[in-house]
Amino acid sequence: MYLSLKLLHILSSTVLFGTGLGTAFSMWRAHSSADPRVVAAVTHNVVLADWWFTTPAAIIQPITGFALVHLAGFSLSSTWLGLTLALYIFVGACWLPVVWIQLRMRDLARKAVADGRPLGSQYHRYFRIWFLLGWPAFLSVLVIFGLMVFKPVL
Repeated sequence: MYLSLKLLHILSSTVLFGTGLGTAFSMWRAHSSADPRVVAAVTHNVVLADWWFTTPAAIIQPITGFALVHLAGFSLSSTWLGLTLALYIFVGACWLPVVWIQLRMRDLARKAVADGRPLGSQYHRYFRIWFLLGWPAFLSVLVIFGLMVFKPVL
């Protein structure tokens, strides 16, 4: 049971990290094109990826994580575990507004396409916020990986 849960935990963390990195790259490249049609298509797919891949993986992570902690006999008061949980919540707090922003960016890009106009200032404002929220979340995930692997005594 432990190894099955561990595999599921590792696979779901891979999906979280891989989807996050892949969608971030796709969004950045679409934005760089300045083409509302490209942005509309990519943001549509990024939103789908978040619902289909990121959301289930984000739900699986704490379930399998707490089960593994219990089965392995780790203390819930371990500093590394508390820091991991705090960072996971922080990443989620960055991700939730990002999903909302992606929906707004998608809608603005669709409107720009329909109106035959370039992407407007509101879209660019959302992109800046999206970009700024992504960095601390990405770096926090890397720290979480380190904490999970090394389980340091802090």
